[in-house]
Amino acid sequence: MSETAAKLEDDDTVREGVSYIGQSMSRMRLMTGRRLIGRLAIQSIVPGLELSHLDVLEAVRRAEPDGEVTVGAIAEAMRIDPSRASRVVSEMVGRNILLRKASQADARRIVVVMTPLGQRLMSEVKAQKLAIISEIVADWSNDDVEMFGTLFDRYISGFEAVFQARMKDVAEDG
Repeated sequence: MSETAAKLEDDDTVREGVSYIGQSMSRMRLMTGRRLIGRLAIQSIVPGLELSHLDVLEAVRRAEPDGEVTVGAIAEAMRIDPSRASRVVSEMVGRNILLRKASQADARRIVVVMTPLGQRLMSEVKAQKLAIISEIVADWSNDDVEMFGTLFDRYISGFEAVFQARMKDVAEDG
């Protein structure tokens, strides 16, 4: 039995708190599954765009700091087949949201970059998200907002670490 499992078994308060977090996560997943923020941003900037297009933009945004973004990197980030990623990127190039261009490091390689329209769409997603969060915490104290922000970031970082470790274990066992 892991130390964490033993702690949960020995402490009813922690067990109840963890259960409460799990229930809240389920409620949040159901709400975010509707993708309200993305839908609002799409309607404001590029009506008719699909939510999967926003996922591609997010993958590009996250990958850019690491260097040039390829369709393969997008496929990996989204955990989809490279041919599917290529089709979605092509649709987005056709809508002037993404641009394909030759790599500066290796002209034989094609990279993907956001156009000004793609950047505007990402800015709108961020603005919608911040507006919704601001509305949610409008009646919270500054200390509560700061504490929640810190704890939520710590929680998500821990979630990512546990997920990555478990995926590594699965890969090693497979």
